[in-house]
Parts: sequence; C-alpha cells; structure tokens
Amino acid sequence: MMNASKKPALLVLLIVSLFPIYPSMLMAQQPVTESIVRQVDEAVKARIDNIAGYTVSEHYAVYRSNDENHPAAEMTVKTTYNQNLGKNYVIVSESGSVVIQNLILHVLLENEKRLNRPGIRENTWITSANYLMNMKPGGSQMIDGRACNALTLIPKRKAPYLFEGTLWVDSKDGSIVQLQGTASKSPSLISGPARVTRQYASIDGYSEATHARAVSDSSMFGETVVKIDYQDYQIQRRTSQ
Repeated sequence: MMNASKKPALLVLLIVSLFPIYPSMLMAQQPVTESIVRQVDEAVKARIDNIAGYTVSEHYAVYRSNDENHPAAEMTVKTTYNQNLGKNYVIVSESGSVVIQNLILHVLLENEKRLNRPGIRENTWITSANYLMNMKPGGSQMIDGRACNALTLIPKRKAPYLFEGTLWVDSKDGSIVQLQGTASKSPSLISGPARVTRQYASIDGYSEATHARAVSDSSMFGETVVKIDYQDYQIQRRTSQ
C-alpha cells in the first residue's frame, strides 16, 4: 500500500511532467491560426483588388410576431456597386406595411449606402485589421458541402456593423462561407444589437453574400426578423493597368 505522504509528491511530479505538453500544443496551434487568418486577409484583398463593381438583385422580407411565413413588408431592389463610388439602389417593388418600409427597409438601404462609401467600408471588412480571430476546436467542418475552418470573431472596437461570433472559411483558400454573430453595439437607443447569420457562395471566384437573416428587438416593433436573398450577380472585374 502506498504511503499517504508520497501521494502529493507523485501528483506534483505528474503535473510537472505533463505541463510541457500544453505550451507545445498552444505553440503548434498559433502558426496554424496565423496561416488561416492570413488566408482570410488575402481572400478579402483579392476580392477588393479585382472587382471593379457588380450588380445584384436583393429581396428583403420583414417578419414580426414570430411569424416567418407571412412577411409584414417586402422590397426588391437592384443594387449597383462601384468601387470608386460605393452602393446605389433602385427600388423595383414594395409591398406590405408602409411604416415598416420607411422605418426599417429604407433605413437599411441608407445605412448600407453609407457603410459602403470609400473611406468607411474599410472599417467593415472581415479582416485582421478589424477583428481578432482564433481557431475554434473541432477541426474542419462541412458547410454547404465545403470543408471549412471555424474561427471566433472578436471585433477590435464596438460598432453596429462589427460582429462577435463565429466565421467559417473555406479550408482551401480562406474565402468566407458563413458568419454567425451579434453586433458589438446597438445601432440606436431604441433597439438591441442585431443577431446575424450570413451565407456566402463563390461567384466568379470571389465570396459574395447569398442569404442573410437578422433578428433585432426594439421598443417600437418588438422582435423583428429581416431576411435578404441575393440573386443574379453580374460582376465587373478590374482591367489591368
């Protein structure tokens, strides 16, 4: 039978013998994370450097009272993005509550126009300049048939357009596949931070949003769900100088 006085000493030896494993594991993970984050930055930069503009059809639907089958308001717009000018919208159709159209949908479009202006949009990009990113445990995960790495997103400053949550990127090239998170700051005093899910697909070799869902709470409308579908991208590449 082991002497009781020897047990603490053996426990200490066991802990000390195992301790070097943990720093080595962390050091092994760090270069992997840095490599993936570098891929993300490069994929975003490639999109910025090579796309001069695009057009896309966007359909917005607003739902209330836990009813996601019958939209309270809808809007379809044709969006034009120009690298030098930002975004512009032409409303193709609107239906449903005029109040929701004016106070939610039109406000969304104006915010998007503002955030995509040169000099402002750089602050919204999902890059290491705006976020701390770390690998999540669990290895590669399949999202929409693509092998992805999952990264935690921690914004470097608080803003309604920066999210705290999870980012999934293609394990081959770091292109964005999906985002889930909560805005790090409320957009106004009467509404809470939006909870956002966004899916992306490779369009002409670059990640573009295909679906988005945002849930928010406000004193005026209660819980509101906004869904956006993006279709018919027409991308204009930059011509070589």
